[in-house]
Amino acid sequence: MTLHTLISLVVTTSALSLLAACAAPARAPAAETATGFILRRIEIGGQGYDYAVYVPRGYDASRAWPLVVFLHGSGESGTDGQKMIVQGIGSNVLWNASRWPCVMVMPQKPVQKAQWEAYDEVVMSIVDRTTREYTIDEDRIVLTGLSQGGHGTWTIGAAHPEVWSALVPICGYPEPMTPEAIAAGVKGIPVWCFHGEADDVVPAEKSRTVVGAIIAAGGEARLTVYPGVNHGSWDRAYGEAELPGWMLSQKK
Repeated sequence: MTLHTLISLVVTTSALSLLAACAAPARAPAAETATGFILRRIEIGGQGYDYAVYVPRGYDASRAWPLVVFLHGSGESGTDGQKMIVQGIGSNVLWNASRWPCVMVMPQKPVQKAQWEAYDEVVMSIVDRTTREYTIDEDRIVLTGLSQGGHGTWTIGAAHPEVWSALVPICGYPEPMTPEAIAAGVKGIPVWCFHGEADDVVPAEKSRTVVGAIIAAGGEARLTVYPGVNHGSWDRAYGEAELPGWMLSQKK
């Protein structure tokens, strides 16, 4: 092969390689995990249930994150898939995201008069799905809720004590369960309970009786009662400076 032919071959090959590179589609960057509040839906038994997932902006799938499960009150029931975000812990996250370095799930209960235990399977299925879709530290899964969701925190907490690292019920009530039945289920789980002293919807005595039963059963329970505060004690509770750190540091 002559020198002239060799140079021509190299030039032609380089040109073809350049053309191929220009013609090839650019490689898409790896998809990033969406953050913020994400509206989701799960189907169980042929019926769909709405929920929201909150993913913190700094989420990194290479490390495990705590999971907080929030149960709303009766007023946020429905099928719009959004109201459960704006009342309670979701509101605090919107204003103070840096306080909550965790993943959260917020199911929406469709029927206002139904108690949360009627949706036990829905709640636990959402928890299971979330632990598979995100990198969750399964030793740090916290259950919390307000009013009707405070009741759900007691009942679903007692039904699955092996799942929860901590319970944070706010202005909840035990009925139809007895305080002693709840205490038997949750006595191995750290509890921080909140209530307004002036609550005329769910009397503060409801929380006192359950917390008293847990302590009597040998469990660890703390009760914070706000003097002069009516039913809406959740804003004070979720605004407590110590609460996020306490919740997210508890381990099974």
